[in-house]
Order: sequence, then C-alpha cells, then structure tokens
Amino acid sequence: MDDKRFEVIEKQGKLTQFQVIRDNQTGVLYMSYSAGYGLAMTVMMDRDGKPLVDEGYTKPRSY
Repeated sequence: MDDKRFEVIEKQGKLTQFQVIRDNQTGVLYMSYSAGYGLAMTVMMDRDGKPLVDEGYTKPRSY
C-alpha cells in the first residue's frame, strides 16, 4: 500500500463498470457503478447496517 487515500481493489466490466474501492485510512469499502456519463457511489454495509471494512485491512502505523 502506498500513500494513496483510496485504492480500487476489485473491478468488473468494460463499458458498464462496477468497482470496489477501499479507503486506506479506515479500511471502509465503497462500491461505484459507472455507465456512460453516469456514476453512482455508496458505502458498502454489513447485515447490521454498519460500514463494511476490508477483512485484510491493517491500519498503517503512525510514526
């Protein structure tokens, strides 16, 4: 992981595209959908309605 705040961790599609984006400061996952000139983005939620956090995410150390 580098210094980027957001990182695309999953991508599907060509002209119509779904992406899963991770916030590298919190580990929270977002989903985006784009088609043509349109774009939608939302936080992914677990079954309890809490933001979904990447299972493999480890918080970066602060020096």
